[in-house]
Amino acid sequence: MSTTVDDLGAQLIAAEGAHVAHNYHPLPVVAARAEGVWVTDVEGKRYLDLLSAYSALNFGHGHPAILAAAREQLERLTLTSRAFHNDRLGPFATALAQLCGKDLVLPMNTGAEAVETGIKVARAWGYRTKGIAPDAATIVVANGNFHGRTTTIVGFSDDPTAHDDFGPYAPGFVHVPYGDADAIAAAIDENTAAVLLEPIQGEAGVVIPPDGFLRRVREICTENNVLFIADEIQSGLGRVGETFACDREGVVPDVYLLGKALGGGILPLSAVVANEDVLGVIRPGEHGSTFGGNPLAAAVGLRVVEMLASGEFQTRAKALGEHLAQGLESLVGHGVTAVRVAGLWAGVDIDPAAGRGREIAEKLLARGVLVKDTHGQTIRIAPPLTIRATEIDWAIEQLRHVLS
Repeated sequence: MSTTVDDLGAQLIAAEGAHVAHNYHPLPVVAARAEGVWVTDVEGKRYLDLLSAYSALNFGHGHPAILAAAREQLERLTLTSRAFHNDRLGPFATALAQLCGKDLVLPMNTGAEAVETGIKVARAWGYRTKGIAPDAATIVVANGNFHGRTTTIVGFSDDPTAHDDFGPYAPGFVHVPYGDADAIAAAIDENTAAVLLEPIQGEAGVVIPPDGFLRRVREICTENNVLFIADEIQSGLGRVGETFACDREGVVPDVYLLGKALGGGILPLSAVVANEDVLGVIRPGEHGSTFGGNPLAAAVGLRVVEMLASGEFQTRAKALGEHLAQGLESLVGHGVTAVRVAGLWAGVDIDPAAGRGREIAEKLLARGVLVKDTHGQTIRIAPPLTIRATEIDWAIEQLRHVLS
């Protein structure tokens, strides 16, 4: 199915197609402005945003408190590099460390950078603290993972689209089925430095592991002197009705990988957060970033952490997530084969008889709803945490209509 785009939108899409590398296949809508949970295209049509830039917009488009922090900092200081100190990084790192219950923060920019940093930290810890033989450290990862697009990361992806034709790849990664704690235990040996997992797999279609899985992973890592690294880049910072998805099982990993919503939907900001005995293995000059920890990002990140510290957004996500789950479950057997919901995050498996995920996303676009498909038959729903129950109801009615 194709969706008709008005003349201005079509011209802009054509210009983009002519001069931007085709590494994405966007839906045919050209956003021009947005506020809260609503996006307006170049022709003035409004859309309910149920994607939130893959959870980067947890607080909605243009949240006034976040914009105020950015505007104030823009007038003062935006960038120094880490060659010098700045007056925003310390307060941000202090607040984020407290939110995570950890000692240290290593700031970066993108989620992939946070994952790459976590890998380097785990290997350094393995050699310098655990005593693994040089160049022998391994990291256990899960099938179905999505941790980013760098060559190291796609090297341990089992998604052909992400993986194929970009090798050769770095060694040192051991695959296990997602959600299988026994397989993790069996994969660990004297060279294992870390287990790297998404507490909920996002790109795979919001795949939620069995109850008790994260607790068992925590126990296995502790018993074997192995780091538990939780990639909370999509699942963290309020999305699932808790500050972190690990909180759903009362689990504290050794290392948090954070990003997306940490930048408030304004700029890229990511971080690795851990205790001194883990992050302390990195020495000056061994890792860094020109923009990582810049004062503008730190000011925005500090405001985001302050907002999360109130608990308001976690509470909203939990309550509205139950409302979302109830509405989506009513569609099972009516064009939907299964739903998986954690807070305001859902994977919806579309019955092939109703169409492919892309087709459903295009039909929803025509009715003013923005979602994104993944793996053929699944659409993902992740609205800003500021959405209202009435807006959720309206979106579900649009989905019910296109399925019928």
